[in-house]
Amino acid sequence: MTFVIGHGDANSGSAISSHIGRLGSYHARDGSHGADIGLDLDGPHAMLVVGKRGYGKSFTLGVIAEELARAEGIAPIVIDPMGVFTHLAEPADGPPVPATVIENPTVRPDTLDPKSWCALVGLEAESGPGGLLWRSAQRASSLEGMARIIDESDAPPATIRSARNHLELAGSWGVFDTDGVAASTLEETAVTVLDVSGLADAPMNAIVRGVAETLYRGRMTGEITRLPWLLLDEAHTFFGGVARPALETILTRGRAPGVSLVVATQRPSAVPPVGISQADITIAHRLTARADLEALEAAQPTYLNGTLEDRLPEQPGDVLVIDDATETVHAAKIRWRETPHGGESPRASAVSACTREEVALDGEIGRNTGEEA
Repeated sequence: MTFVIGHGDANSGSAISSHIGRLGSYHARDGSHGADIGLDLDGPHAMLVVGKRGYGKSFTLGVIAEELARAEGIAPIVIDPMGVFTHLAEPADGPPVPATVIENPTVRPDTLDPKSWCALVGLEAESGPGGLLWRSAQRASSLEGMARIIDESDAPPATIRSARNHLELAGSWGVFDTDGVAASTLEETAVTVLDVSGLADAPMNAIVRGVAETLYRGRMTGEITRLPWLLLDEAHTFFGGVARPALETILTRGRAPGVSLVVATQRPSAVPPVGISQADITIAHRLTARADLEALEAAQPTYLNGTLEDRLPEQPGDVLVIDDATETVHAAKIRWRETPHGGESPRASAVSACTREEVALDGEIGRNTGEEA
């Protein structure tokens, strides 16, 4: 029997099998594998995936994305800040994983409110340039319109120049477009990977803010019919920027419209308390930093026997799953990815081995052609 994480009647068989994702299996103390563990994909969830570097955090996020892409009625979106999830679009060892990769994604400028525009470019809203930028964001939906409002204002020339320079800085990032990622694009059944790996923190935050706002509003208005799942790697980057208000809205109010959020981070201490306390499913890989352990322990449930630190796994791929829906805790091992995993760290030994092979091959070609290698 498969125990279904996140489903209130996990063991009763009432979970819809087509909406159960294969997460992994129970992991016994002797290292053997036990019964399968599934993940409920039928209802909305707020999930937290944590773990220090190299222990499988991004790998787990990829496993969840694979399962979401194969489920009906779901629109999974992956924000890829490290460029490691584009491999979801490659052939899989098992059933196909429908995936679309969008490189250089853009969002509509009006998905950011005036206050967020000021924060994005580093202007105080109460300052002259900040107030001018605020008014332009209130009245225009494009960068061109915002620039025109700034240029035509009766503010002092220095104020106009400063506001214009900050707006042009945002425009230079290339992430704003009135034809930016639309709700129709984000509600595909295939997993949509937004590759933001070439961007700095501020423009990445703008993308996440725009996408999160579009998903939430789309469900509230009925424009998006499928249930969105937003998967966010390196989440601490976004909770520290202009994306934070939109993410917190999904965390605290996303259940009613059916918007799920899965945040993964190696630094839970950098995630605000709401990001931890609102998670109904926590998947914890190994953690050793005291601040990160304390951040999780602050929200430790009463049904967890012993301390969280004592229960955390030590090997890559092993996890401790805390499930609020069933108020249970599980030691498990994440299943193997069926699409290539792009999160491995490069190794100098591998590079040197490739170099030796190339030199040997060149030498062989040289001998065969009479040339020097």
